[in-house]
Amino acid sequence: MTLLEQLTDYCTGDALPMHMPGHKRNTAPAGYLDALGAGLDITEIDGFPDLHDPEGALAERMRDAAALWGSRRAWWLIGGSTAGLLSGIFAAAAPGDTVLLARNCHKSVYNAVMLRGLTPRYLSPAPWPGQSFSGPVTPEAVEAAFAAHPQAKLLVLTSPTYEGVISDIPFISGIAHRHGAAVLVDEAHGAHLGLSPAFGPGAVTAGADMVVQSLHKTLPSLTQTGLLHLCPGRISPDAVGYWLSVFQTSSPSYLLMASIDGCVDLLRRRGPELLDNWSRAIDGFYEQAAGLRHLALPLAGRPGTDKSKLVISTARAGITGPELARRLREEHHIETEMAAPDYLIAMTGMGDTPVTLSRFARALLAVDGTLRAGQAAPLPTLPVPEAVLPMGAAMESPVRLCPITDAAGEIAADFLWAYPPGIPLVTPGEVIPAALPAYAAACDAAGVTLRVPRQTPDGMLRVVKRG
Repeated sequence: MTLLEQLTDYCTGDALPMHMPGHKRNTAPAGYLDALGAGLDITEIDGFPDLHDPEGALAERMRDAAALWGSRRAWWLIGGSTAGLLSGIFAAAAPGDTVLLARNCHKSVYNAVMLRGLTPRYLSPAPWPGQSFSGPVTPEAVEAAFAAHPQAKLLVLTSPTYEGVISDIPFISGIAHRHGAAVLVDEAHGAHLGLSPAFGPGAVTAGADMVVQSLHKTLPSLTQTGLLHLCPGRISPDAVGYWLSVFQTSSPSYLLMASIDGCVDLLRRRGPELLDNWSRAIDGFYEQAAGLRHLALPLAGRPGTDKSKLVISTARAGITGPELARRLREEHHIETEMAAPDYLIAMTGMGDTPVTLSRFARALLAVDGTLRAGQAAPLPTLPVPEAVLPMGAAMESPVRLCPITDAAGEIAADFLWAYPPGIPLVTPGEVIPAALPAYAAACDAAGVTLRVPRQTPDGMLRVVKRG
């Protein structure tokens, strides 16, 4: 029985719940309870093991996930990839350790570095040729980073990226291991990789020590579900399990857990068929969208990319990414994933069909037919800022509010990013580069809002008070 079948069998019986949750599986008081599945919502009771101490059928289901992707061990995540990244980094690095981070890591990686008291050193991927978004982390850059920081204990990188760019994980992992460091890959956007030749290999069997995946991003599972894979190597499974118990709730949702179980079970039974159908639907989109004249698909058919991510460049179309997103929403009732000043990301998933992707292609062609050629102004290049204070120390320092337009040369006391994708432009403790005000102005002109993690007036940033 799947976990969902177990829940259904138990909750339709005559057991009287004199325990949490407070709705007691009685959906009569409020319609939303029935719509949200509260009739199957339980807590840890006899016959339903604790997520943090899996045994019996629950442990077996986690072994099924590990076997499917080819890892040594897999843990269910009901706090999204964020919980997995926090736990993995805490398990792999001790306070004071030096870690190498790809600068385009997700904000949760930076939060882990700050909370754990780690010293980050950055690898800055070069832009994808002709585009403003990052290309892969190269083996040469990794080798140079270890030469400059031989004491580094951990390398963290994102592959595939939000845009679908994949780094050479086998080669990079070999370099890191030769230098005595572990490798954690944020594969949140690539849980479908490694399951079918239609999409190519993933990081789990490519030499990484830990891989974090979001099931919900591309596969049929509920939001905030994922997996943390431990591969043979350098990280203690006991440490991983402990930190997961710290960063995930002690009252895990069995509805989310049933979603993970159902997703893995479906992939075991019908994965190749469903992945192949999805792949053919994407191929059909690219064939149909080949008629675009002004909008462009810069990653279509390119090696080292994930075909499931549809990146639409607006750089030569006389339109910004946010404006294209608005037109798709208002004129065609299509909501896309993320809009940058000069491109748009549309995510596909296993739930897509030839019908849905054909509709998206037709909408792009319709908008494209109204556009005129025009060159977008290039975004200012932002260097990796110099860090003069640890992140935690900067956030705890006396601060003042400063307009972003006047912030060059100040020491940031907060993160600053566009969300999505949540990649910091500046982190606490870094000297704000001279190019940042112009970069922020270009984002604002294109309709992209920069954000900070605290409530701050628009256009303002907390900086360390001098003197």
